[in-house]
Amino acid sequence: MTVIEAQNVSKRYIIDHKKGNAKSDTFREVITNTFRNMFTKGEEDEVEHEDFWALKDVSFKIEQGDRVGVVGSNGAGKSTLLKVLSRITEPTQGKITIKGRVASLLEVGTGFHPELSGRENIFLNGAILGMKRDEIKKHFDAIVDFAGVEKFLDTPVKRYSSGMYVRLGFAISAHLEPEIMIVDEVLAVGDADFQRKCLGKMKDASTSGRTILFVSHNLTAVQGLCNKAMYMQKGQLIQMGETNLIMSNYLSQIQKTDLQVSYTNQNEAPGNDRVRLKSVKLVPNYLDNQNHLDVRTSFKIQIEFWNYMDQANLNISLHVNSLTGECIFNIGTPSIKFEKGIISAECEIPSDFLNDGSYSLSFMIVKDTASVIYNFEEALIFEIEDYREGTVWYGKWPGYVRPKIEFPIMQLEYENAI
Repeated sequence: MTVIEAQNVSKRYIIDHKKGNAKSDTFREVITNTFRNMFTKGEEDEVEHEDFWALKDVSFKIEQGDRVGVVGSNGAGKSTLLKVLSRITEPTQGKITIKGRVASLLEVGTGFHPELSGRENIFLNGAILGMKRDEIKKHFDAIVDFAGVEKFLDTPVKRYSSGMYVRLGFAISAHLEPEIMIVDEVLAVGDADFQRKCLGKMKDASTSGRTILFVSHNLTAVQGLCNKAMYMQKGQLIQMGETNLIMSNYLSQIQKTDLQVSYTNQNEAPGNDRVRLKSVKLVPNYLDNQNHLDVRTSFKIQIEFWNYMDQANLNISLHVNSLTGECIFNIGTPSIKFEKGIISAECEIPSDFLNDGSYSLSFMIVKDTASVIYNFEEALIFEIEDYREGTVWYGKWPGYVRPKIEFPIMQLEYENAI
């Protein structure tokens, strides 16, 4: 059943640009312009108006029980979309249809009265959601326990820290059983343990048929929670679909992909006074004249760096990560004593190992097996394509690795032998 439907939703804001001797807001500008106007003809202030479309023709449908992550760069329109869906602001154009009770957690303190205590705000929020007092009492202890604010329950929330605000706000939204939960990046205010609790609670909520909309720049959290994702860009919905596919397309747009990076000027190269990066290269073993790196292709990772230390026992710790931050694997070279000069290392990544997607390569130069001289984070970002024959694609498989392992299937008995 469709619980949220947006049809050509747009949201326009009017931006004023001051021109000439336009009215100023700061005391300094007022004084400056006052003296300036004494020696001018006193032209009237001019203000130019510009239409800014925070959302433009956004259309989608969300089914009951879906967990939808909304991703995009700053200014993409994600938060504006959630405010429109939460009825905090009305769309300039278009239509939104929502079936069910909505709980929103978009900003620290959303829906709280600062002069009321935590206890009173729990009942206030429940009333806003249309719940009876007995229903709120039923969940009261669970809300307080989840938020961890029992000691401050009768303190006005204006004295709460931002973290306490968020913990209590989320606990109310999660436990008072709305049909639809809308959560913005505000969870980033909480610590790691609280974020894990929140993600687990949202997963539990979705299994009971509730619908989640979740905006976050933490792409790992989005992938772990959401079964669908929306990619927003400059107020428009670029794509909506299965989370891994949307993440891959989004990351490929925001990350520069290349097969090598190199530096000729040592002073401009990343590093410090002991080591500096000379080059990182991926050298593919291409098949059948292909001009792209796909899951079948083995390739070499070649690293060169300048070493400015004498008689230094050095080794390299190499990390290949997903662009959402997970380490796919980590390998290291043996530790060897080196003189000053250029040092190189090379390894080969076999074919049929990494899945299609975007990856980053980082490595650390380590001295005496324990002391990190320099960490070259995201020294290279690269893309691996899906296996294809002509225009036939085999489709996105889940996971970061895609090993080629024999997995035979055979007939053991015929029906008439059973």
